[in-house]
Amino acid sequence: MSRTEPPEPPRPVILVVDDTPDALRFLTSTLEQAGMTVLIAIDGLTALDLLKHTIPDMILMDAVMPNLDGFGATERIKADPAFQHLPIIFMTGLTDTEHVVRGLDAGAIDFVSKPIVIDELLARIRVHLATARIAHGSQMALDMSGRPALAVDSAGEPRWLTPAASEMLERLFPSRPSAPGRLPEPLRSSIRRLQATRPAPGARLTMETDEGTLEAGFLRCTGSDQWVFRLSERHEGKEKRLLAVQHGLTSRESEVLLWISRGKQNREVSEILQISPRTVNKHLEQIFEKMGVENRASATAMAVTTLAR
Repeated sequence: MSRTEPPEPPRPVILVVDDTPDALRFLTSTLEQAGMTVLIAIDGLTALDLLKHTIPDMILMDAVMPNLDGFGATERIKADPAFQHLPIIFMTGLTDTEHVVRGLDAGAIDFVSKPIVIDELLARIRVHLATARIAHGSQMALDMSGRPALAVDSAGEPRWLTPAASEMLERLFPSRPSAPGRLPEPLRSSIRRLQATRPAPGARLTMETDEGTLEAGFLRCTGSDQWVFRLSERHEGKEKRLLAVQHGLTSRESEVLLWISRGKQNREVSEILQISPRTVNKHLEQIFEKMGVENRASATAMAVTTLAR
C-alpha cells in the first residue's frame, strides 16, 4: 500500500508596508513567486488598520513614509501584546547607524537596505518565519481557549480542541460520535482535502451537519505542525448583512465579498450570482475602494475577520 504524502504547509502571509508603487509591485511579484501571500499597505496608518482585521506572519516595513513612518508604526504595533510574536523587518535606504538603532529599538527584528538584494531578503524572511512560528505555536491553544477552535497535524489528527469547539462538534454531530482523540470523520475528511490544496490563511470549508451548517476557517500552520482552525456556524443572510454594515457595502457587493472570502474565483462568483464576470470585477473595484485595500487578499482577510467576530 502506498503511503500518502502529507500536504505541504500553507503559504506564509507577508504584509508589505511601503508608499512607493514601484516597490510594492516589485516586492509583491517577487514574494508571490517565492511562494508567499502578500498583503500591502501604503503607510503606517493603513498597516495598523489592516492589523485590526488580520495578523500576517511577518511585516516588511519601509522606514520613511507619510502620515505615520515605519518607526512610529513599529512602536505602536509592538505595544500591542497580540503582536509581540510578529517579526518586523525594516526596508530603507537609510544606512546611518542612528537609523538602524532606532529601527531595532522600535521593535524590528532585522534591517535590510535598499536597493534590496532579493536572495538576502528571502533568506532572512525564511529564518525569521521559522523562529517566530516555533515560538508562537505553543501559545496558540491558550490564546484560543475561549473560542471554538482546534488544531490538527498533517494527517488531520487533532492536536488540541478548545472546550467551545468540543461542545460545538458534539452538538452538530450527535449521530456521528467521534472516537476518543479523533474528530468526526466527515470533518476530518474535509480538513484533509483542504490541507492537500496548500490553503492560504483565510481559506474556509463548509459542510452540512446533523444540526446545521459548520464552517471551519483556516488560521495558520505553525512550525510545530499545528494546522489551526476556527469553527463557526454559518448563517448566510446574517453574514451578508454584517459585511454590508461593517464595510459600507451594497447588498450585491456584500454578496460578492462573501463568496470571495470563501475562496471562490471571479468566474465562480459570476455563475453563483448569475452576473457577468465584468460586473464581478466592477463590484470588486468598489469593494476595494470602500474597504481601503489594494487587492483581493487584503479584502478577503478583512472579511474573514469580520465574520469571525
